Amino acid sequence: MAALFYSRDEEIKKFFESDRQYFRGLEAERRDHYTVRHYLFSVAKKADEHQTPKANQRRPDDQLLRHVTGQIASQRNFPSITPTANLSDEATPPIASGLRTVSLSSQRFLYDLRMAAPFARLAGNAPKKLCLQPSGIARSTLAPRSRSIATSVPRRAAEPTSYQATRLIPTDPSFAHFANKDSEVPEIPSGLESEAEGVGRKIRHYTVNFGPQHPAAHGVLRLILEINGEEIVRADPHVGLLHRGTEKLIEYKSYMQALPYFDRLDYVSMMTNEQCFSLAVEKLLNIEIPDRAKYIRTLFGEITRVLNHLMSVLSHAMDVGALTPFLWGFEEREKLMEFYERVSGARLHAAYVRPGGVSQDLPLGLLDDIYQWATQFGDRIDETEELLTDNRIWKARTQGVGVVSAADALNMSFTGVMLRGSGVPWDIRKSQPYDAYDQVEFDVPVGVNGDCYDRYLCRMEEFRQSLRIIHQCLNQIPAGPVRVEDYKISPPPRAAMKENMEALIHHFLLFTKGYAVPPGETYSAIEAPKGEMAVFLVSDGSERPYRCKIRAPGFAHLGGFDQVSRGHLLADAVAIIGTMDLVFGEVDR
Repeated sequence: MAALFYSRDEEIKKFFESDRQYFRGLEAERRDHYTVRHYLFSVAKKADEHQTPKANQRRPDDQLLRHVTGQIASQRNFPSITPTANLSDEATPPIASGLRTVSLSSQRFLYDLRMAAPFARLAGNAPKKLCLQPSGIARSTLAPRSRSIATSVPRRAAEPTSYQATRLIPTDPSFAHFANKDSEVPEIPSGLESEAEGVGRKIRHYTVNFGPQHPAAHGVLRLILEINGEEIVRADPHVGLLHRGTEKLIEYKSYMQALPYFDRLDYVSMMTNEQCFSLAVEKLLNIEIPDRAKYIRTLFGEITRVLNHLMSVLSHAMDVGALTPFLWGFEEREKLMEFYERVSGARLHAAYVRPGGVSQDLPLGLLDDIYQWATQFGDRIDETEELLTDNRIWKARTQGVGVVSAADALNMSFTGVMLRGSGVPWDIRKSQPYDAYDQVEFDVPVGVNGDCYDRYLCRMEEFRQSLRIIHQCLNQIPAGPVRVEDYKISPPPRAAMKENMEALIHHFLLFTKGYAVPPGETYSAIEAPKGEMAVFLVSDGSERPYRCKIRAPGFAHLGGFDQVSRGHLLADAVAIIGTMDLVFGEVDR
């Protein structure tokens, strides 16, 4: 046991002795460092006492400093010391005590010392102040210019030292900031023209993740933004965070069971999704629905359009900073949700519009309540426009932001307000009317400039046009059945099931097996509130769809975000996302 304690004591002594030797070495090295710094600062003080020499003329103190640093570099084995000129024979300058001197011949060399990182740490900031290697380039004394959007060219006016300069990294020219000769390139200050060799090179930009937690991301949007200061250089939308495989799920359901999946796509405008799928199935079945069902579909299609635009315009305003219209609009949305509930029993996922018509007739008193709401909703539109349309902050945030030309909008497959805002009068309700849209009159509002402000004005005018259509539907809606009389497609009424055995059998087969659709394929498109909503439906003659491809307008709009947002500020991305009216239930599907 004693031997064990003795051996541990010896190890502890050796450990502390090695520490003492290590700290003695550090103190000696620190003394050398302080000696060099003291001598360099004294030389700097002498250099400041002399007047500035003429061009290409070296000061005696400069020679002295270069001689001393050359000796220090030779002792410390620093690289990049090259003789540049011969000097006359001079006395060897005094070297600080503690440093090993280097004997030189009578003909001495002047050394240009390129500082390495260890020497910079050795002498602190003194070498940068002393300018160990005077540059032959005249440097500008101008202050950096203040600019609203940062680019890489004028930053060279700030004169960063080689130790602090931003490292220029070559990047992919297709992703980098535009360096087009035709574009406005900031003027390089005088004295820096010869340093312009780095102007054509690109500085690596910042990468920012916008969303999916961002409140203006409208769900689960994730944008990877490449920004140069505050300017968006490139945007990469990442979708799929709400993907549920809807199109594949529909292939394993009957045509009636597939209908509720469409409510879950664009969950802000539900009945228009159902309407699109129902029209496709009716084309394959080659059936014509009753007129009353057509008017009911048209009526609730425009109510759904008002629901969607209320959410779109007012949430867009709230993202920009106007909170009051959002609260006003949700009071109106609550009234429309009650109309949904009264006809279908559900406020959100109605499943009301079905192949063959609608599920049931309108309850008593509903048309009167819709008329009463429509008469006062015009005043709510005026109040919202009074708050936003001429608001200078709203106009500053939307005018000139997200400009899309008519050609670009067509090339990027924009539809709906995104296309009409650029001046293209395309509306499927006019060009390819469905249901009762050929029986009503309305106008198609179009924009002029193609920016966010024009798209806002188009949506506000569509409020009024929807009210026109609602009033016409209320006045023209006929009496009669609301679905086809074929019990193989639409369920029979309960009274018929109590009287007729065949009706009971049809009801049983309809809800257990479904109905067979003749083989074929069709493309059905409608003018949904967000744009062209379409379904490409393929039937193989069975009770289940062979393929159901859903064309969502928001997917095409989000695909054009990169081109629309380039050159805008980071804050403008919120305004552009808001004007696209994105809902990721339909984008991701």
